[in-house]
Amino acid sequence: MRTSEFFYQLADELIAQQPLSSRSASRLLVLDGLSGNLSHQSFTDFPGLLRPDDLLVFNDTRVIPARLLGKKDSGGKIEVLVARQLDEHRVLAHTRASKPPREGNRIYIDGGLELEVLGRDGELFEIRFCSDESVMTLLQSFGHIPLPPYITRADNEQDLERYQTVYAQSPGAVAAPTAGLHFDQSLLDVIHNKGIRSTSITLHVGAGTFQPVRSELLEDHLMHAEYLEVTEETCRAISETRARGGRVVAVGTTVVRALESAATEMTDLGHRSTQAFQGETSIFIYPGYDFKVVDAMLTNFHLPESTLLMLVSAFAGKENIFAAYEQAIEAKYRFFSYGDAMFLLPKEVK
Repeated sequence: MRTSEFFYQLADELIAQQPLSSRSASRLLVLDGLSGNLSHQSFTDFPGLLRPDDLLVFNDTRVIPARLLGKKDSGGKIEVLVARQLDEHRVLAHTRASKPPREGNRIYIDGGLELEVLGRDGELFEIRFCSDESVMTLLQSFGHIPLPPYITRADNEQDLERYQTVYAQSPGAVAAPTAGLHFDQSLLDVIHNKGIRSTSITLHVGAGTFQPVRSELLEDHLMHAEYLEVTEETCRAISETRARGGRVVAVGTTVVRALESAATEMTDLGHRSTQAFQGETSIFIYPGYDFKVVDAMLTNFHLPESTLLMLVSAFAGKENIFAAYEQAIEAKYRFFSYGDAMFLLPKEVK
């Protein structure tokens, strides 16, 4: 398939620049991939779409203030976006400047933090924080919430809370698992009181999630790697859900990528399952992929020609997804990270 097959037009006015006053006030477009049927609902209706034996799987990653603003020792402006922590004082990072920094250059971050460029690793730079304090401590003092590039305003105090799920626990992401942003504690309580079980994985979303697919053919695209962890406890919860005939409902594409990365084919009775996994994944899911774990998916709307649009197209059917996006545009849904949500049922039932 060609990347251009996943393009669509979107007016800038439909890109949500601010969160709504209430997390759960979003709209919810429900798509049945098997029939192609669509229904327009509110996110507060989401608990009613779940079945008693279902299992909700959340991503408990926490967004870190990974964006640093400052100047190079030459005086030019520079932005540093931490991609990965190497140890207590070194990171791999993206940079944005008129000219890329070189080994040995110093970077002076607004507020008084000094960095040293140690070298380059592909598209990333190895950078040392010139302080006795740890990277995470310094990011809390000097960093900004790394809002996505399509949010054109500066970050503010509200983003510290709202560009973070209410159940975030494990620091490490530089982008939010946005499907989870719609849940507030009261809605989680409703789900819990209905007896719906839940579990979590950890996948630290990287800045590469916003990178465009530059290859003409999908199979030529190389995905960025992201750290994930799927525990034995989560694997047991999935097995128990299978045994009682329930569905594994992924809250977000990051959960889909984590569970499918940890999936293995079981020869025993033809069942499929997951194995505990800790490490990196660069799984690329696009139409033709055979889903092994996920039975339903909650997600936001995704960028044209993005790997995430390709993932949801693989799950619910490309024609169905594009028909749904067309209706969402007509109905003026809010798009992307601070936008509205979709609940997807698969185009094929396992």
